[in-house]
Formats: sequence, structure tokens, C-alpha cells
Amino acid sequence: MTAAVATGLWQLDTTHSVIAVSHVTMWGMVTVKGTFTGVTGEGEVRPDGTVRGAITLEAASLDTKHKKRDEHLRSADFFDVEHHPTLVFAVRDTAFHPNDVVKVDGQLTVRGVSRPQAIAVKVTESNADAVALTTEFTVDREQFGMGWNRLGMMRGLTTVTSTLRFARTSV
Repeated sequence: MTAAVATGLWQLDTTHSVIAVSHVTMWGMVTVKGTFTGVTGEGEVRPDGTVRGAITLEAASLDTKHKKRDEHLRSADFFDVEHHPTLVFAVRDTAFHPNDVVKVDGQLTVRGVSRPQAIAVKVTESNADAVALTTEFTVDREQFGMGWNRLGMMRGLTTVTSTLRFARTSV
């Protein structure tokens, strides 16, 4: 890795972080896009170079700019926010690669179902006080019990994109 990330505790800077999803629907004619507005996160870079951390999303905070659709996404057909108010990505292991790329092995929990999720993350900023990361990966929503698909409208994978900025909170 070109830029070193300092050891210590790191807190997600929510004002400079975005997590969004997109999914092709209506038999491939429309792409639904949304952003989670309720996001928290923390991480730790340990002296031995290992990393741990988690990002938590408030399921009810997904905003697609369409009130009726957002209500449906909160229902038991999708996120079931009454019983599962959060989605969590927990970092289990990391491996640093050339060109500021980090392979992250994690666990994604949605609707109480946890699945391993490997992603490649690009470090876009790194200094003593801040680190910024970007990524894009896909998720099969059916693996998390979200199989609603009226008339075959919703096929394929959901794309997750994120820009996350962390501020160092301690050594």
C-alpha cells in the first residue's frame, strides 16, 4: 500500500460518507437507485496491521425518492424493518495489495441472515487523521430472504456503491 494507515481507532465521518444501492427492475427497463441516510461505523487498525470494524445501516433510512416504493422496501417483502432494523457489514480480515487496493473479507447481515462477502476497496485518501475508501460490489438479495419478485420484474443482483471517510479518534 502506498499510503500507510495509522494504528488506532477510527470513526465514520457521516457527512463525507455515502452508501447507495441500485437494482434493475421492470424487466430491465428501469434502474431503481437509493441511498441510506442512516449510517454509522467504526474501525480499528491494530499495531500488528490487522483491521477490524463494522458499518451499520438503518434499513428504514433507504431513500429512493419515491415514498410508496420506500414504504414497500421497509415491509416484510424486503428489509422487514420492524423485525430487522439494521444491516451490518463486519470486517473479518483484510489483505493489502498494490495501488492502494485492499481486499476485505467480511460478513454482511441483512434481515438476520449473515453471509460472507468479499470486496475490493480502493484507498483514495490516507493521512494521520483521515482515510477514505471507495468500493462497488453486488449482492444477491434472495440470499437474505428478499425474494419478492412480482411477475418476474426484479431479476439479477443489487449493486452497492460506497464512499466512506473515517476520522482518527485515538492512537
